[in-house]
Amino acid sequence: MKTVIHYKWGPYLPITEAWIYGQINNLKKYRPIVYCTDTENLDIYPTDSIRALGLSQGKSAPKYFLNKAFNKIFNFCPSFYIALGKDKPALIHAHFGPSGYHFLGLKKIFKLPLITAFYGYDLGVFTRRYPKWEKRYKRLFREGEFFLAEGNHMKNCLIGLGCPRDKIIVQHQGVDLGRIQFEPRRLNRDEGVKILVFGRFTEKKGIPYAVEAFGLVKQAHPNLKLRLTIIGESDGGVQGEEEKKGIFRLIGKYNLGKNINLVGYQPQPGFLKELLYHHIFIHPSIHASNGDNEGGAPVSIIEASASGMPVLSTKHCDIPEVVIDGESGYLVAERDTDALRDRLEFLVLNPRIWEKMGLAGRKHIEQNYDIEKQICRLEEIYDTSLN
Repeated sequence: MKTVIHYKWGPYLPITEAWIYGQINNLKKYRPIVYCTDTENLDIYPTDSIRALGLSQGKSAPKYFLNKAFNKIFNFCPSFYIALGKDKPALIHAHFGPSGYHFLGLKKIFKLPLITAFYGYDLGVFTRRYPKWEKRYKRLFREGEFFLAEGNHMKNCLIGLGCPRDKIIVQHQGVDLGRIQFEPRRLNRDEGVKILVFGRFTEKKGIPYAVEAFGLVKQAHPNLKLRLTIIGESDGGVQGEEEKKGIFRLIGKYNLGKNINLVGYQPQPGFLKELLYHHIFIHPSIHASNGDNEGGAPVSIIEASASGMPVLSTKHCDIPEVVIDGESGYLVAERDTDALRDRLEFLVLNPRIWEKMGLAGRKHIEQNYDIEKQICRLEEIYDTSLN
């Protein structure tokens, strides 16, 4: 069995990056080994083989200084050089654009094919914030074999950055349908309509728009039993805290204290469980003021649709490839609170369409986002890179 290195310049694995674990944990023909700078959440994302630089040991550790110095001068870390000599991989799969760039030195030394997957933040906003990466990406595009994009919007973003069209492959994010229970959504009038929002408290997720649309619907129909659950939290940074304040302001403005349940961060198993307790999923993604966007489509939308929920979202990045407007859910323009309220109100008042939309969504996800099918396709890409 051939070995593939899954490389991430950063920790393996933040709780919000479950989709990377899916690509590692479901391989059939290739043996994965994880290379990373540090580790976290190994109890949630266990893996058999991992090579970490161990930066959590502190900046005083000699290993930290050695790897940092070599990487700055020679664009590779000696710890990974030693590990590659032992692991003898067939190819490298780098997660996020910067990870691909940071492996170019070792790629050249060991003559390994390099596949780099982009995910969104590492595209437009990243290069605007750090202009030096435009030049670095041009080198990556020249020397790397293939570049994976979640959908056609992301593909066009890569082309705009200078990536050759013939090196880009659209590779959908796969979800484990065996772990996502399908449940036709029907209304229990004693419980009322339960709506779910999921995402970090960051501008691009558009959570305040969901809260305001919910508030307007509740205001128009005060006697309806409506409940909104928000799974997410601020990361503690300035932007996250501002977003959190904005969410709480809207909760106060529409007097929603008794109608909203804030449950904080939840790992993927908790999120999948919450899906089954709710009827409608809202994810009104937007292009943030700093240029940040989803890049492709949030995996949470794919999972919600797979579970049988109608999805209300926006015409943002590659979301229109996941949500079939008018069939598996509804899409509105970004930042259009009135349109979001209108579609939410329609879904709330017409529960008879939930089951049909849920069935359409599940079928679409089974055909295009099933992890089993996507892993087969990913391994075909691996095979092609070796030919």
